[in-house]
Amino acid sequence: MIYVVGIGPGDSSMITPEAVNAIESCDAVAGYTKYIALIEGLVKGKTIYASGMGQELERCRMCLEHVMNHGGNVALISSGDSGVYGMAGLMLEVASGSGVEVRIIPGITAALSCAAVLGAPLMNDYASISLSDIMTGKDLIERRLIAACLGDFVICLYNPASSKRPDNFTWACDILLQHKDPNTPAGFVRNVARHGQKHGVMTLREIRGVGEIDMFCTVIIGNSQSYILDGKIITRRGYRL
Repeated sequence: MIYVVGIGPGDSSMITPEAVNAIESCDAVAGYTKYIALIEGLVKGKTIYASGMGQELERCRMCLEHVMNHGGNVALISSGDSGVYGMAGLMLEVASGSGVEVRIIPGITAALSCAAVLGAPLMNDYASISLSDIMTGKDLIERRLIAACLGDFVICLYNPASSKRPDNFTWACDILLQHKDPNTPAGFVRNVARHGQKHGVMTLREIRGVGEIDMFCTVIIGNSQSYILDGKIITRRGYRL
C-alpha cells in the first residue's frame, strides 16, 4: 500500500489523526527533505527517501519500487493537502497498472490554515491560483487571475514568489489592480503554524509593496463583499445581523 499523506502546514497539532495513523503504519516514508524534517518524530526507525524540489517523479517511483520489491506500506508526504498542488495525482499516475493500491489521506491546506489566521476571508466562493510558472505558463495564470476577478471570487494565491521568480507576485498584483478596487482587503501569512509565523492585513494596493512575500507565504485577496473588522478580514456571506 502507498499512502499519499497531507501533513498540514507543519505544526504537529494540525496533522490529522488519520494522517498520523497512516504514517505510523508504514515502514518507509518519502518526501521533500524539508517536509520530512517537519515530522521527524513520526519517522524515527523508518526507511527514509528524502530528496529536493524538482525530484517529485523520482520520489513516486521510489515509493512504487519499495512496495513492489519489499512489500509493506510506504507514506509519500506532501505539506498541506496532498491533492492541492501536492503529490496525489502524480502518484496515482505512476502506480497505474502496477497492482499496488494507492490511498489518499487529506490534510489541512494553506488556504484554510492561513484564512483562520487572517479572520474569515473564505466565507463565500473563492479561487486558489498558484503563481508558479514552472508547469503553468504565465499567459494562462493571467487568464485565471482575470477570470477570478470577473467572477468576484476571493483569491488565494499559492507559491506567490521565489528567488527564481521574484517578480511574479507584483506582476499578479498589477493584473488584479486592473480589475479590483485597490482598497480591497488583502492579507498574507508567512510560515503558518511554524516557527516565525507572521501575518499582515492591509489593502490590495498595500500588499503589492510587501517585500517579504515568498514561497513560505500564502496571500488572500478579498472580493467586493470583504471588509476589515478589528484587524481581521471578513467576507460577507449574506447573513443579516
